[in-house]
Amino acid sequence: MKNKGFETKCVHGAYQAESGQPQNLPIVQSTTYRYYNGQDVAELFDLDSPNHMYARLGSPTVDALEQKMALLENGTAGMATSSGQSANLIALLNICQAGDHIISATNIYGGTYNLFAVTMKKMGIDVEFIDQDISAEEIVAHKKPNTRALFGETLGNPALSVLDIEKFARAAGEMGVPLIVDNTLATPALCRPIDYGADIVTHSTTKFSDGHGTSVGGCVIESGRFDWNITDENGNKKYPSMAEPDESYHGLNFYEKFGEAAFCTRLKAVLVRDLGCTMAPMNAYLTHQGLQTLDVRMERHVKNAKAVAEYLNNHPKIDWVVYPGLEGDKYYEEACKYMPKGAGAVMSFVVKGGRAAGEKLMECLKLSSIVVHVGDIRTSVLHPASTTHRQLSEEAQLAAGIDPGLIRLSVGLETLEDIIADFEQALEQI
Repeated sequence: MKNKGFETKCVHGAYQAESGQPQNLPIVQSTTYRYYNGQDVAELFDLDSPNHMYARLGSPTVDALEQKMALLENGTAGMATSSGQSANLIALLNICQAGDHIISATNIYGGTYNLFAVTMKKMGIDVEFIDQDISAEEIVAHKKPNTRALFGETLGNPALSVLDIEKFARAAGEMGVPLIVDNTLATPALCRPIDYGADIVTHSTTKFSDGHGTSVGGCVIESGRFDWNITDENGNKKYPSMAEPDESYHGLNFYEKFGEAAFCTRLKAVLVRDLGCTMAPMNAYLTHQGLQTLDVRMERHVKNAKAVAEYLNNHPKIDWVVYPGLEGDKYYEEACKYMPKGAGAVMSFVVKGGRAAGEKLMECLKLSSIVVHVGDIRTSVLHPASTTHRQLSEEAQLAAGIDPGLIRLSVGLETLEDIIADFEQALEQI
């Protein structure tokens, strides 16, 4: 069968048991792998063998997850990591070094914002934040000679802004840099950024990919389309780590040897080798298992979320609701374009009465969980200003779309009437 449907890819993609093999993906829980001659090991160190030697550099279980994520995102290769934060970090470190410049949308996850604005700044990498709603021409105007990447999130967390991926892709193309898109909240079930021009896609698989709150992890997927041989105005290669000899691999040129899988190959061979941000086999197994039901879970998430958003939007005690799936939302048209199956399961709202009323609502909820997490099968709530975005100044919070009294809601898979009844009884107490 060719051109299998997305649902079939979720269930059968990447790992398929041969005759007599286990139907479920095996958990290969071993730190090392045995060989019987030195030449086999030499080929591993020269990157001439697809086999394994040490679990920090991967395992058959992790490989299967990487292949499935690449398949679902329509990419050419994937690299699993220990967390979503490490996925974004190494994706950028793979092509950037001290003195380089990155352009990022402002409306991104608070942890990523802090990574870019504080930690990477200490590494000598300058990240400039821009309003993602400006024109492609205005984005390009921010380009510097040392600009090396453009970054954004499909769905901003928790601002719920929808990235105009095609606009960002045009801008990246004019600047001659890759577009990196974090697709965590949308998942490939709702949006596949590579189809709209993204060059690299990242995920916190901890969220909807796993979907059950069991496994921390991340993943980087490449499109295989970016020309890493591209040069700057002086004729020098912009990405020497990808397209010039690597001294730690006997002068190997990653792009020349691995082509459309060069980016992820170097991630594993260099960044994960040196930084050790490896995904554990058990986490890979559980995430792979979660992906098997991704499509049906997201369908239910979206159905529940839209109904809850409409309920809250019409409630007299709610000030406002931000959910791109609601008609009239600022990003409704972009959501319909990039996520025709639905705008995800996460929304933000403010109870009339501001911060105190919002905190009172969370205290009164019984079914919903107060957790620092989204993408779970359980309905979850959080107050970002005092938790996930607490390191930001109030001005930076507002710039990222975080109102002081804002509540982030991740709608789960419970019976819809039960979710609404929980909010109804809580709102009655305010």
